[in-house]
Amino acid sequence: MSATTSDNHDVNGPEPDLNRVMGPKLLLLFIVGDILGTGVYALTGQVAGEVGGAAWAPFLVAFAVATVTALSYLELVTRYPQAAGAALYAHKAFGLHFFTFLIAFTVMCSGITSASTASYAFADFMNTGLSLDLPKGGVTLMVLSLGFMALVAAVNFRGVGESVKTNVVLTMVELSGLLMVIFIGVYAVTDGRADFGRVMVFESPSDKGTFLAISTAAALAFFAMVGFEDSVNMAEECQDPRRDFPKMMLTGLGITGVIYILVSITAVALVPVGDLTAEGSDSALIQVVAAGAPGLPFDKIFPFIGMFAVANSALINMLMASRLLYGMANAGVLPKALGKVHRTRRTPWVSIIFTTLLAFGLIAYVVRANASSDGAANIALLGGTTSLLLLSVFTVVNISLLVIRRRPYGDDESRDHFRAPRFLPWLGAITCAFLAGPWARNSEQMEQYRIALVLLGVGVVLWLLTWFLTRGDREARKELDLTQ
Repeated sequence: MSATTSDNHDVNGPEPDLNRVMGPKLLLLFIVGDILGTGVYALTGQVAGEVGGAAWAPFLVAFAVATVTALSYLELVTRYPQAAGAALYAHKAFGLHFFTFLIAFTVMCSGITSASTASYAFADFMNTGLSLDLPKGGVTLMVLSLGFMALVAAVNFRGVGESVKTNVVLTMVELSGLLMVIFIGVYAVTDGRADFGRVMVFESPSDKGTFLAISTAAALAFFAMVGFEDSVNMAEECQDPRRDFPKMMLTGLGITGVIYILVSITAVALVPVGDLTAEGSDSALIQVVAAGAPGLPFDKIFPFIGMFAVANSALINMLMASRLLYGMANAGVLPKALGKVHRTRRTPWVSIIFTTLLAFGLIAYVVRANASSDGAANIALLGGTTSLLLLSVFTVVNISLLVIRRRPYGDDESRDHFRAPRFLPWLGAITCAFLAGPWARNSEQMEQYRIALVLLGVGVVLWLLTWFLTRGDREARKELDLTQ
């Protein structure tokens, strides 16, 4: 049976259809779980360190930029309800295989890197929560990380239904941790322990002006808002993507945006910014709950909540990466083998194996890197690089929509799709490009550009290998065209 979209257009040739198990509720939980992920558990204190008590402002800016870009994604995913996401849209707009491959590689790399780092974080949270006292960078910690990633791969291979149901459980646990922080903040307010005067205090350690400081912090906070773009790679596994995506994506963004702003306000109101960012201190959220509810042993509970939070990030990112490769294989940009679908499980098993092997290599690097203070800094830079790469991709997506709008509809395009306001893609392209620029980074974060260039260099090498591997197929097609 050939894969079809909701309008019965064939997108997968002779391969079996991916299993359409995601209704609107599962899609909403998928989006919320992907956005919440690891970011909010790690970034609240760092964002406050850039702007002082006004930590809510960068999250608000990041939410606004993400929403504008999400509207562009909605128009594109309802016009082309297929897997592959940003790479597919760039290919439809420009038709350049090399450029399409770079976009696909950039998105895939960001997902696998995030999942690999989350896998290490899972092992580290387990180490802390169970008091295993394993040395960081040690072989045992690496084995735990690899074992967890193998488990993620098994859930991914089992089927998207099982994967999304697992995501439901993990999302509810990580959401409960953030709601705990908010409710404790409300309790502290009633008990007179909150100082909301700090919420409006702006302080920049680098003596930047308000605009540039908030821009720098927003570029960092944007890492916590990404995730909505992963859902478009699941379009072929949604029951009705054209109907469900607009409402569910905007609802998911709204829920997570409100949670982030409330958490950041609660953090600054209960704990002075200097304590939130002090070296050697506990995690920002641990300090918040300790200040708001001194009798609650949150330092014992948090590692286990963190395990669920990062597990959710790893699962969703690996789902996205494997579906992205599957979609690109069907588009002819990557080898056809990556588009193979398992006959019984109906999951892209070759892409799952390929992305898992890449993740194994990254896990080994991340665990070894974290064995020293310099390694820990490199891991923090990797998160910032992920944000940089995705902001660049979002710029391309907004520009792609502007190009596609100028063209007539093709046979594989639906006219009955969501339409974003005409000016929003322009606004999205400008704001994403601005946040990806060097003016939105401090001196320590400039290293992100070097890491990004190295990653893109790897992508160029892989594209050349793919080009040589598929050269025979291209020549055969040319000869067939000439004979006809």
